[in-house]
Amino acid sequence: MKEPLKTQIRKEIEEFFKDIQSKNPEDIKKIKKLTMRYNIQLGNLRKKFCKKCFSPFRKSKIKIRNDVKIITCENCGYVSRWKIKNKFNSF
Repeated sequence: MKEPLKTQIRKEIEEFFKDIQSKNPEDIKKIKKLTMRYNIQLGNLRKKFCKKCFSPFRKSKIKIRNDVKIITCENCGYVSRWKIKNKFNSF
């Protein structure tokens, strides 16, 4: 695959995620399929939407317990858990 095409797609993905709050789940699903097709990793961008219903996190419940960020989707109720990386070592 050509590298300029891949960089162009990455730019389109970054532009898409700048205004994710106004997007609908169908658009997010299309972007997700595009990244899977061209083997592009989303990285931290995947934490901005629910992986079950693909709706963006707007007013979700957020809890932090034992270095784990727990996000409950307001649309489907799915619970996402993300480990929080600390810059400092805890004793």
